[in-house]
Amino acid sequence: MKNNQELQKDVQDAINWEPLLNVAEIGVIAKNGVITLTGTVDSYAKKAEAENAAQSVKGVKAVVEKIDVRFKSIFGKRDDNEITDELLKAAKWDWQIPQDKINAKVEDGWVTLDGEVDWNYQKEAVNDLVKNHIDVKGVTNNITIKETDDQVEKKAVEGALMRNLLVDDSNIKVNVSDQKVTLSGSVPTWYQKNKASRIAWKAPGVHHLDNELTVDNDF
Repeated sequence: MKNNQELQKDVQDAINWEPLLNVAEIGVIAKNGVITLTGTVDSYAKKAEAENAAQSVKGVKAVVEKIDVRFKSIFGKRDDNEITDELLKAAKWDWQIPQDKINAKVEDGWVTLDGEVDWNYQKEAVNDLVKNHIDVKGVTNNITIKETDDQVEKKAVEGALMRNLLVDDSNIKVNVSDQKVTLSGSVPTWYQKNKASRIAWKAPGVHHLDNELTVDNDF
């Protein structure tokens, strides 16, 4: 198992590997598998990318993100109404985002999303669209998944996890209650924890998902 210094170095290298990021802007603290990210970047996309890079490192059990977003200059910066208009226009060109089902409110560069969609990938598509906007400081995603009468099949979720080469499902337990799926047990990496969520969300009828998987780097 990596010590704190080794894990810190690996996370710093992972951040430095990303072309979008500058490791000098981001501080990394490692303690018992928990990574704390600090510093200041000039876009929300960089903030999200740093968190993703840290989560991808083997040995990371959790990430605490304390990165601030501060724009380099306010010259030419769009106001909240302009940002809202640009986001709504961009959404119309994305086939993954259902039209007229998403509302966006922008306040001082912070975007709050509301609405209802049929699938979780549509919710994620909206989130990705927003985070890559140059004038966005952060996102609160309140979009919900539309309830249906479909019954979630436990065996279907288990089968999907078993088929995926990127997820070790040997210690994953799936529990289904109505339209809620709960994942429990452990996986070796944070990446696999997130991947398991994305796989389970694809099952027809899922309205809620609780990912209670722990990251255990020792197995």
